[in-house]
Parts: sequence; C-alpha cells; structure tokens
Amino acid sequence: MKTNSLAAALMTALAAAAAPNVNAQSAPAVPGYTMGQKSLARAPYTLADLESMKKSMLFTDEDIRYLRMSKAILADQTEAILDVWYGFVASTPELVFYFKNNKTGAPDGAYLGAVRKRFAQWIVDTADANYDQAWLDYQYEIGLRHTTPKKNQTDKADSVPLVNFRYLSALTIPVTTTLKPFLAKKGASSADVDKMHAAWVKSVLVQTILWSYPYVRDGQF
Repeated sequence: MKTNSLAAALMTALAAAAAPNVNAQSAPAVPGYTMGQKSLARAPYTLADLESMKKSMLFTDEDIRYLRMSKAILADQTEAILDVWYGFVASTPELVFYFKNNKTGAPDGAYLGAVRKRFAQWIVDTADANYDQAWLDYQYEIGLRHTTPKKNQTDKADSVPLVNFRYLSALTIPVTTTLKPFLAKKGASSADVDKMHAAWVKSVLVQTILWSYPYVRDGQF
C-alpha cells in the first residue's frame, strides 16, 4: 500500500474509532488503563534505580515542577495533541505497521482508537507523575505491552506481535518536538516553555528507557 493511501486508511479508521476529551477525570473508564491496580506485576527495577537514572539525566525536582506546570496547559489540549501525533503515525509507514490488522493488512481502527484513549491519559500522567511504586509498575506493564506475548492482548487485537525496540526511544523526538507549540499556547513565558519542554524530553526518555526492559538480556539493563 502506498504511503498516501495508507495514511488515508488510518485517518478514516480513526474518525470512526477515536473518542474525544479523555482526561484524568475519566481515567477509570479508559479500557486497559491499569495504573495502580494490584493485578500488575512488580517492576524488576527499583525506585533507587529510577533515582539513579534521573540523576544521570540531570532530571531534577525543578523539572518535575515544570511538568506540573504543563498539566494545566495541556489537559484540555490532549485531543489536538493526539491529532498531531496520530497524523505523524499515519504518514510514517514504519510506525503504522504496528497497528495493522493481520487479516486485512490495513490499519485496525478499533485498536488505534483504544490506544488513543490511553495515550490521552498518558499525557496527563506524564505531567502529573508521582514517580512512586505504582507509577514504576505501570511503566513495566507498558513495556510488556510492546513486546511478545503481551502486545495485542489488552485490546484483543489481531496485529503484529512486537514493536521493534529501535522505535521506543526514537519516538522521544517527534513526541516532544511537536508538543512544544502546545506548551506555548496559553501565555507562558518563552523561558517557562523551554523549561517545560526540556522536562518533557527528560520524562519521555526516562519512560522509554524503562519500557525497554523486556527487550534487554537479563542482567544487562
């Protein structure tokens, strides 16, 4: 399928499947959103490991303060942000591949719509993260859901069995670069926008590193 027709198919699927205005208040109703649930496995990395990672990335309490600042700015913009991100996926065959239906070869609209709801919640969670054990356990769960055998299970999708490792950290750049204009939309100073954006880059990179655990050989993470 050519790039243009692939993008058109994905956007058609999204129009039918995506749900509007998902935010922190509706989190319990988001299918597959299991932050804090007892059913989650305990993360194989510790809170001390997380602190060491943050220290090595110069991720400080000031960054967390600027993430908190971004929450009020971004919370009612999640759908517009997701339109940009999903538009990027739609125009990038290397990425939309991971949402294709195995039977039809086309993007799976229901799968994309279900992931989009959790992605909206992820925006709020990233801005408001507590970096506690519940948060850490959910990062591990997200990582597992990118890999065999957990990919597709949450949404009962019939799609490819694995997101290749190379795309996890790579997506830090398009996600955070396209976020910056949204951070600037509500009158924050340019200095504050820069600091919020820098905090988002660090937070997203921390998360994608944690998600990579299932891909790494035992003892080498």
